Amino acid sequence: MSSTAALDAPVAPAVKPAPRNKAPLVLAGLLITATVVGGAYKIYGLHKESTDDAFVEGRVVNIASRVTGQVVKVLVQDNQEVNEGDVLVELDPLDLEARRDAAAADLISAQAQLENMKAQLALTQRNVEANLTQAQGGLGQANSSVEASRASLDQSKADISAAEARFSLASTELKRSESLFATGSISRAEVDIRRSNADQAQASLELARARFAATRANIDGSVGGVTLAKGRILAAQAGPQQIEAARAAVGVAEARVKQAEAAKTISELNLSFTKVRAPSKGVVSKRTVEVGALVDPARALMSIVSLHDVWVVANFKEDQLREMKPGDKASIEVDTFSGKRLTAHVESIAAGTGSRFALLPPDNASGNFVKVVQRVPVLIRFDDALPFVIRPGMSANVTVRTAE
Repeated sequence: MSSTAALDAPVAPAVKPAPRNKAPLVLAGLLITATVVGGAYKIYGLHKESTDDAFVEGRVVNIASRVTGQVVKVLVQDNQEVNEGDVLVELDPLDLEARRDAAAADLISAQAQLENMKAQLALTQRNVEANLTQAQGGLGQANSSVEASRASLDQSKADISAAEARFSLASTELKRSESLFATGSISRAEVDIRRSNADQAQASLELARARFAATRANIDGSVGGVTLAKGRILAAQAGPQQIEAARAAVGVAEARVKQAEAAKTISELNLSFTKVRAPSKGVVSKRTVEVGALVDPARALMSIVSLHDVWVVANFKEDQLREMKPGDKASIEVDTFSGKRLTAHVESIAAGTGSRFALLPPDNASGNFVKVVQRVPVLIRFDDALPFVIRPGMSANVTVRTAE
């Protein structure tokens, strides 16, 4: 009975525990998550430097004519791809062709003058030898003639003395004959004989004197011949100087030939420059030349942009270069091809900041100084061949790993 009553008695409701405050747990979880994420981000970003101030660069060649002339043909259009050596522009060649022909004629004239000078040198060499031999022979002949004339002069003197003696004897005999004829001792015929003998003796004396005068004149002529022969020897002895002068003339002629050859080469080069050719493979850009324009080396006609040799210049902040060095690995993402990363490496780091090489560098000595973080250009070179075309001027994002 008592047990049944106990079972029938009402049971008191159980007391529920008070709900626990979960805010500390959530906060602790967030802190742990933030610590893990921040630590992972720091570890992932450790020894890495990134910048979005990067641009694709390439070789842009400005094309200009090397000679002045009028354009007759323009063989390319804007954005046309050309190969190395392709003709881009043709200039009027008539003026330069005339100059080339004139230079060729000058060369022929200079070569002919050189051959003439060489012939003159050979002739001078032969003449010098012949003149010296002839002058020496002439001197010997003149000396012999002088000696012979002197012997003839002595002979003439002796002949004069003999003729004078014969004339004196004939004159004496004539006077004696005339005296005897006056006394009648001899006949007129004997007197005439004596007078004839006297006349012959006088004629012989005049002849001897004339021969003496002629012989003296011969001696004077022979002495003059000796003097002339000596002068010829002196002139012939100056032959080496004449040969050297002829050789110098040959040297001058050779120099003129070289000058003419150089002028002809220059004229041919200038003529070849009437065809403006592409120096490298690339794409035509900024074409400003038109047919009929007068061009000169001071004005660019167009530009050739190479799409096969490109690189990236990344402008890192100065505090990002602490550990950066050439050879560090890098990755590049070009904005045009977002999501595609290209492997690269640091090739070089500029020697100064970009502002230092600006057209108008900042002057910090004015007193109004505001410190600005400077940027330094870093050249990034691609490791492999590019899977798509990248054009100079495109924007890029660069990340450099300063350590493995």
